[in-house]
Amino acid sequence: MDDSRPIFVQIAELIENDVVSGALPEESQVPSTNEFGAFHRINPATAGKGVNLLVDKGILYKKRGIGMFVAQGARDRLLADRRNQFQNEYVRPLVAEAEKLGITGEQLVQMIAEGSGA
Repeated sequence: MDDSRPIFVQIAELIENDVVSGALPEESQVPSTNEFGAFHRINPATAGKGVNLLVDKGILYKKRGIGMFVAQGARDRLLADRRNQFQNEYVRPLVAEAEKLGITGEQLVQMIAEGSGA
């Protein structure tokens, strides 16, 4: 936790990253807010705020008396959200700048392929 963003947002992102990577598969139990608090040396209430963000987004759900679990379809929803975010934050500005510079779509694809080592 060394970011300028609120800690609860960072906790939510850590969980999201584990869901996307498969480290937390659907229907698996998420560590408790007390475990997050102890591991990251933060107040469990702060961790709970991050967990609740994901409950509100339908990524996690609560099994009463047991804990929080990853919802069915959570990984697909997160991937779709992140692809949309990637398009809005990176691809659209890239294409707009390429157009300003007179770079064609074909040239842009070639530049990307060369940049990725493909």
